[in-house]
Amino acid sequence: TYEVDTFQTKSGKTVKMYALTHASIRIVYDGKEIEVDPVTKLGNKTIDYTVMPNADYILVTHEHGDLLDKKAIEQLTYQSTQLITNRRCVDILGKGDVMHNGDRMAIGSDINLEATPAYNYSEGRTQFHPKGRDNGYVLTLDGLRIYIAGDTEDIEEMALIRDIDIAFMPCNQPYTMTTEQLVKAAKRVKPKVLFPYHYGQTNVSTLPSQLNNEGIDVRIRHYE
Repeated sequence: TYEVDTFQTKSGKTVKMYALTHASIRIVYDGKEIEVDPVTKLGNKTIDYTVMPNADYILVTHEHGDLLDKKAIEQLTYQSTQLITNRRCVDILGKGDVMHNGDRMAIGSDINLEATPAYNYSEGRTQFHPKGRDNGYVLTLDGLRIYIAGDTEDIEEMALIRDIDIAFMPCNQPYTMTTEQLVKAAKRVKPKVLFPYHYGQTNVSTLPSQLNNEGIDVRIRHYE
């Protein structure tokens, strides 16, 4: 029983987004299963991927244990599953397609993917997510543009990310953004719908009111 948000693409196809946990998102589109940063266990929460359909695509942003889980990938993988991640994760797993920041890839007839920068810049934090190593993604499904920021602060490159319908942005200091940084990032990207995610114990309850005047629909789901 997971929270599900439903959206429509430009041609009327349905996209369903399941809030699994933390940074783990299940996206179902036109019969395709897309899993983002799947993990089987985080704290006292367990995700049983064996009861879910196998994945057509698995997107992994980087190597940290709350995002890269070999067991989850094995449970979701079948013969034609395409695993897409950064160089470091491919080296760890021994498989997968590498995308670097700025790379673009068509992974279906109407499914496109762009790897975006994701990193820390604040003093004392750069060791967590160094610049150039990790990915965020812009996933486009039949024109519906979804920004999955990955573990990042409110970096300048976000100003280049435009026409976003749905954004997932992290809020978990000191590893990602403070609430103040997330507000700045949201104002920079200007998504129609924003899901704060990867927020751990950070209180994100004030974000909807902070962004109310920006015309951004902030939806709080169980992405602790």
